[in-house]
Amino acid sequence: MPAVAEPKSPEKKFTALHRAAFRALGDDDTEEATRQTGRPAEGRVVARGKFLYADGEKFFLRGVTYGPFGPDGTTSLYKTPAETARDFSIMAASGINTVRTYTEVPRWLLDCAQDHGLKVLVGIAWTQHVSFLDDSKLRQGIEEAVRQTVSKARNHPAVIGYTVGNEIPSSIVRWYGPRRIERFIERLYRIAKEEDPGALVTYANYPTTEYLQLPFLDFVCFNVYLERAETLSAYVGRLQNLADGRPLVLGELGLDSERNGLHHQASTLEWQLGVAFAGGCAGVCVFSWTDEWFRGGSEVAGWSFGLTDRDRRPKPALEVVSRTFNSLPFAEDVEWPMVSVVVCTYNGARHIRETCDALGKLDYRHYEVIVVCDGSSDSTMSILEDFDFNVIQVENGGLSRARNIGLQAARGEIVAYLDDDAHPDIHWLRFLAWSFRTTSHDGIGGPNFPPLDDPFWAFCVAHSPGGPNHVLLEDDLAEHIPGCNMAFRKAALERVGGFDRKFRIAGDDVDLCWKIQENGGTLGFSPAAVVWHHRRNSVSAYLRQQYNYGRAEAMLAEKWPEKFNSAGHVKWGGRIYGSGRATPPFTPKVAIYQGTWGTAPFQSMYEKPSGLVTGLMMTPEWYLLIGIAALVSLLGIFYLPLRLGIFVLIPALLVPIAQSFRGASSARIPADRLSPSERRKARFIIAFLHFAQPVTRLRGRLSKGISFRYVSNTFTSLKGFGTRSFWHEKWLSNQARLEFVEEALVKLGSRSMRGGDFDPWDLEIIGGIAGRARVTMAVEEHGGGRQLVRYRVEPRFSSFTRGIIGVTSLVMLAFSVIDARGKLLFVASVGVLILGRAMLQSLAAADIFHLAAEKAAVREH
Repeated sequence: MPAVAEPKSPEKKFTALHRAAFRALGDDDTEEATRQTGRPAEGRVVARGKFLYADGEKFFLRGVTYGPFGPDGTTSLYKTPAETARDFSIMAASGINTVRTYTEVPRWLLDCAQDHGLKVLVGIAWTQHVSFLDDSKLRQGIEEAVRQTVSKARNHPAVIGYTVGNEIPSSIVRWYGPRRIERFIERLYRIAKEEDPGALVTYANYPTTEYLQLPFLDFVCFNVYLERAETLSAYVGRLQNLADGRPLVLGELGLDSERNGLHHQASTLEWQLGVAFAGGCAGVCVFSWTDEWFRGGSEVAGWSFGLTDRDRRPKPALEVVSRTFNSLPFAEDVEWPMVSVVVCTYNGARHIRETCDALGKLDYRHYEVIVVCDGSSDSTMSILEDFDFNVIQVENGGLSRARNIGLQAARGEIVAYLDDDAHPDIHWLRFLAWSFRTTSHDGIGGPNFPPLDDPFWAFCVAHSPGGPNHVLLEDDLAEHIPGCNMAFRKAALERVGGFDRKFRIAGDDVDLCWKIQENGGTLGFSPAAVVWHHRRNSVSAYLRQQYNYGRAEAMLAEKWPEKFNSAGHVKWGGRIYGSGRATPPFTPKVAIYQGTWGTAPFQSMYEKPSGLVTGLMMTPEWYLLIGIAALVSLLGIFYLPLRLGIFVLIPALLVPIAQSFRGASSARIPADRLSPSERRKARFIIAFLHFAQPVTRLRGRLSKGISFRYVSNTFTSLKGFGTRSFWHEKWLSNQARLEFVEEALVKLGSRSMRGGDFDPWDLEIIGGIAGRARVTMAVEEHGGGRQLVRYRVEPRFSSFTRGIIGVTSLVMLAFSVIDARGKLLFVASVGVLILGRAMLQSLAAADIFHLAAEKAAVREH
């Protein structure tokens, strides 16, 4: 958790705070209480990327929950204006800027908050603990309650937003099913937005219904009570990935002082807040302001979560919260490492000034900026003269060479790379550096978002596939971090030799990530280390970019064949995050871990692995199948029976079309971003780009002349398929034995792939585009370190081969129906030839595996 700095003159400050508190207890003069105010916040709060902003400045939500309180003879669930003003006065003096309520608030309370410089997150109370969807009148009453509450507070400058629900019980969600609950919450969200379009709207979720899919919310809000720093840190990381490109706010967080003691409450809140904000949370609401709390018409006893007691006397926790809130997001007394920021630019005049302006305003002490101008012929150099940065001008030599030049000039122990069309968040380096201080990762990446003022075509491109997305193996463990926002320990970069200079335009970041991981290093991810990255502003520029990415992938496939499938498509082990990522043509199957009788305290949703057909639909092989079916159909002009290929072409073509429109429909387009007609136009453009991107990228790979290191169809060992065993007197781990086999395969010029997390096999050796051999290893332990290692080798046909066989089978079926025996025999012969070729390649792959296994066995001895 972040270290917390002491405020200036802490004794003087907190003595004044106590004086204000006790004066509030004994003085009923509202005017005197009102004088204890902060400066009123101006403008409404908006969500941008992972944070909230007000008047163009980052707004860390520093909140407490407030009320409801006991009835005082009126219909209000809050105290008198004078008592409320005194509470708000102490809050403002303590560094609190937001009050979260659970029920409708009177207008005077909003005015009072505005007078004290406080924002209000207005809660809307309704009967969420009953089966509310069964009764149409009850549903309508809930919708009307949302409408009236928002209408009464509409456009008030103190309102930050609304929570349209709070912790619908997991048993109620299980009763109706997640989808019905999700639709109802979305309905409430739409009602709130209709009444107050400028306000933020959210739903306060909690761990037992974590699986609810609510992508329409303006920010993600979770109530979390965890009493171990490691557990809270891990869960915040998980919630950040669920939030994806939206801010995360912890709507409730705290500890009961009645059971745990006043000082333990204070110390726990200190690290809880530290962990939350170090994890990139946009805000936290401490539960609660006072021990006084009413629920269900009676006072809640036995719990004392307040920062003040029932008489509004401050507890030690209030001082800790005040100190922590006033040092966000990190304390100044932290020893921050020196960071070298490297920007490589080639004709980047369009955005380089914006990049440099943002770099000059970073909230970080120890950093330098190195700009490598890689042979620019535009006005880039004249723009750079306006900045006091280390500018290195060289002849054009490509992106990797420029990044290596920046590495050589770097003086920092951390080297952070930023593209010339991106600009960082003000706290970018703090979050990156904090991750390096608290982990052993060799590299750390962060998210990149398109700026909100990007033009229409750039907006469409941002929601299309092929963008600079990160790939995560776990919530904080990355497989790939994009080059527009990545940082590394300088020693780690030097250890792997920096960037490979043959990657002149793209692919260098992927290659570097793989080199670091192959060298035993790991990559991390900081969700709050945000940069704003401009996307291409035309379809032609976007498709050129994807074409170049395809060429880079062909180069990567040549260097890292084990990372690609038989068509040159990268096989990621983790999950891709970010906007515009490709979506499957059908809704993926999911499983929700709920525990026995729904009692699990943390209930997560997991996507089941795609099946064979669905997986094939997501790869370039599917487009090859479309091409083959189209060619067969065209040949039908000359040979009538081949026209039956149209019955394969049409469904094969409908799959990527459906996938494209599904991707476009899932694009999150804010209502205030585009007009209704522009939104419709944008979705059609996004659908087109979803369809065109894989074709263009495949063209790029093919233009490079993809060279796969297939094994030859010659046989030396003739061991074939089946089982083979090796006896070893020296113990080795399963992983080490397989790595030895992999190294032997590489030396023999073969190409192999590792099994994934859900695969029951270990290695797959590629024999060619048609066939391969699949290997599974078992190790018998015989004591004294002696082991019997068994390998089972089985044939495996590629998805490309299976697609061709499928088409052939359909054509054969059609010929059999029309009783065209001659044509049936011809097509059957073609099918046999394809199967024979596939089997030969599978046998060759098995053969070379046996050679590799023998060499690995000799090496082990």
